[in-house]
Amino acid sequence: MMTDPRDASILVVDDDPGMLRAVSRILARRQHRVVCVDSGAGALAQAKTSRFDLAIVDVRLPEMNGFDVTRALKKDAPDIDVIIMTGNAEEPDENLLRAIDEGAFYFIQKPFDRRVLLALVNRCLELRRLREERERFLDRVERELEEARQFQLSLLPPAKLEVRGLSIAARYQACSELAGDIYDYVETRDGGVALLIADVVGHGVSAAMMTGLVTAGFRASHVDDFEPMAVVDRIREGLRDFDPGRFVTLCCARLNPGRDELEYVNAGHPEPIIRRADKTSLILDSTGPILSSALFEIPCERESISFGAGDSLLLYTDGVTEARGPRGMFGRDQLVGCFQGSNARAGDFLDELLDAVNTYNGTKGHQDDVTLLSLDRE
Repeated sequence: MMTDPRDASILVVDDDPGMLRAVSRILARRQHRVVCVDSGAGALAQAKTSRFDLAIVDVRLPEMNGFDVTRALKKDAPDIDVIIMTGNAEEPDENLLRAIDEGAFYFIQKPFDRRVLLALVNRCLELRRLREERERFLDRVERELEEARQFQLSLLPPAKLEVRGLSIAARYQACSELAGDIYDYVETRDGGVALLIADVVGHGVSAAMMTGLVTAGFRASHVDDFEPMAVVDRIREGLRDFDPGRFVTLCCARLNPGRDELEYVNAGHPEPIIRRADKTSLILDSTGPILSSALFEIPCERESISFGAGDSLLLYTDGVTEARGPRGMFGRDQLVGCFQGSNARAGDFLDELLDAVNTYNGTKGHQDDVTLLSLDRE
């Protein structure tokens, strides 16, 4: 990789010894490492043993012309830059077009002024340096995004838990490196479980940071045994100083198996669905607004509903219902139909649902983050 344009490796290919000497003298004054060969075969042999930043190639060569040499050089070293030299004064535009088509950086017509050659070489090498800097920057960004993604994934609990007749399953698919969806669950002191699903506006680093805030608020609620209103209030307080454009929708639920009761708060999140043991379904409406500094004074309410043996709860983000296909959005009604008609347990149903969404939108990926969280009671 070239670190300094003044210290580049340049291959010069021309069957005229005088031209080779002239070009070599001009370039050597700029501290470039210059290798001169008089044929295409010689150029390819040098390219196999050494790495070159730039090749200056004459069009008229024995056996292989300059365009053939350029094509062969780029086959083995796609990142090499090429300047084509031509002594043909006829149809210069055609030579230029062919040079560009063959992957050359530019072409120069002989005889040329020393300053023209140096200016062209310097410009070529400077653009190469900028390109390499950009590639290094993008590589670093990609590595850091992957590290951040792995950190974000480390915040999620396992995708499956079975405890005391309760089964929890989760599925999480991000549409970009850093997602705005989050799920979490914990065991409570009374032998039950608490669940959280949330969707932070946007994607990328800022959204990922806010998912960390949501997770921290949920986990800190252990002092309240994860009572849903306490969870929501703690997360809302964390958002107090954020711009109103940064908001969160979430649903927090806690199951007390001793009372067969599910407590929940739904802050502007897509409505959870309960499937009863008799295959009927129930939609749990929103109990408050989205969590935002602009809506800080508007309260949420906690609701309770029975949740007995054989019942199932499905929490999801809007990436499911808003998945788009040829017939529009996937929609809640279709989601309810899938849930109500399935005989699969926990994780198996979530896999079925993801397959249905993928089939519906007809793509290999999702337009938005998709998160699913289910609770089954045996």
